[in-house]
Amino acid sequence: MKAPPFAYVRAASLADVFPLWRAAGPEAKLLAGGQTLLASLAFRLSDPGTLIDIARVAELRGISQVGDAIRVGALTTHAELGASEMIRQHVPLVAEAVPLIAHPAIRNRGTIGGSLAFADPAAELPACCVALEAAIIARSASGERRIPAAQFFTGLYATALAEHELIAAIEFPAAKPAERGVILELARRCGDYAMAGVAARAQINGGALADPRLVFFGVGESPVLAKAAMAAIAGKPPTPETIAAAQAALATDLDPPADLHGSPAMKRHLARVLLARALIRMTGTQEARAA
Repeated sequence: MKAPPFAYVRAASLADVFPLWRAAGPEAKLLAGGQTLLASLAFRLSDPGTLIDIARVAELRGISQVGDAIRVGALTTHAELGASEMIRQHVPLVAEAVPLIAHPAIRNRGTIGGSLAFADPAAELPACCVALEAAIIARSASGERRIPAAQFFTGLYATALAEHELIAAIEFPAAKPAERGVILELARRCGDYAMAGVAARAQINGGALADPRLVFFGVGESPVLAKAAMAAIAGKPPTPETIAAAQAALATDLDPPADLHGSPAMKRHLARVLLARALIRMTGTQEARAA
């Protein structure tokens, strides 16, 4: 299919974006990497009237350290995230997630800001942001505000962004020395969206899991913070009994809808399997090394 007709304008700076956006009307869309938007145009699932190209806005690019946080510009591509030594050193969970995202062609063009704004419930980066307690830096004509990642994703493909507000950057707390993280997913084929996945993070103190964060994706309308399972493992080593208790607690945390991949029961089963693998791997036990 062919895209519907649309007007095209390019913003030269962040200051340009907002007057162009307002002038273009409520149906206008921002174009960054375009890996979701252009596909939706081709299938006529979107009819924006005007595309506002922000891909050359320099203020939305770059990876830098700001105090104890790593600030990532919204236009940073997945490939740039994966290639960054700063990300590998200070936000290793995100670096680990990058190879799971689609295919190289998508990673070379798709942006972290686009992924978060689209808010696909099966995407890896939204779950990583919630697991790492990142802050989403939103920008509008009137200024900037910080939105905790756990509050940013409000439903199926829905976010806390207001009208004419865009993601300018994401700030991740730099990993602490004893912090460990892992992201695991199950997909039908390499590059497919996950049938189920988990992004996990914890402090490892003498083999015990302190301050754990367990965020599941592909099993709800947005990333799911598994609070009951987190409570079941907090302060404990991942013994078979602890893992079983956390798996049982997922019955409280997860209410997955059926989708083209399978039933709610199958999704719960996959989540339990991934939870056990993630807990073992984070603490580096023998089972994880053999996996």
